[in-house]
Amino acid sequence: MINEEKLSNRVLVKGEIVSEARYSHEVYGEGFYETDLLVKRLSGQADILPITVSERLIENNHLTLNSEICAIGQFRSYNKLVDGKSKLMLTVFVREIIDGKNIENPNNIVLSGYICKPPIYRTTPFSREIADVLVAVNRAYNKSDYIPCIAWGRNARFVRNLGVGEKIALSGRIQSREYTKKISETESKTMTAYEVSISKLAAYENVDSFDIDAEFGIPISQDAIAE
Repeated sequence: MINEEKLSNRVLVKGEIVSEARYSHEVYGEGFYETDLLVKRLSGQADILPITVSERLIENNHLTLNSEICAIGQFRSYNKLVDGKSKLMLTVFVREIIDGKNIENPNNIVLSGYICKPPIYRTTPFSREIADVLVAVNRAYNKSDYIPCIAWGRNARFVRNLGVGEKIALSGRIQSREYTKKISETESKTMTAYEVSISKLAAYENVDSFDIDAEFGIPISQDAIAE
């Protein structure tokens, strides 16, 4: 049987805090802060991911610059006004800090949601197939998160034929990617994009092919932070 809660939006990340905490917002009198987490890939490279943590979790776990943490949460989006324009921002919203000593994969995400834009399929000069897909993931209080994802190879071929509104389930990792944005004829700026690199993908009605606990396997406690 499909476990909707397990599939909807679960993230596990393990790494080192590499920036000072910055105040983000307050909910019911509790403050939340943003910081950056360096998460090593199995290849030895690393991603630097934005995370949002409650002041209670920061204090209880003595989180400071250069702290090592293992966190469970959700990958969330929100709109922020930047240079007079609305920009989609992404963050790992931390719900729980856990003991990560036995965690082998430091970056794991499982999502289910709806395709909300036509997938963009292309091939590289080396004939590698890629597809970009934006997935809308529902959460509590009638909110939704809009998660950019990238599929490769046979996953790219599969997703290119799916239409807007179709529901999918996927697993993979969150990655950071730098790119250069042209500001004017003489000026450019280095930007960072965040996206889910898909390793496994299925139409939602076929999601029983996922062994969810094998994909992720770490339960979220009942008293975890839930904004």
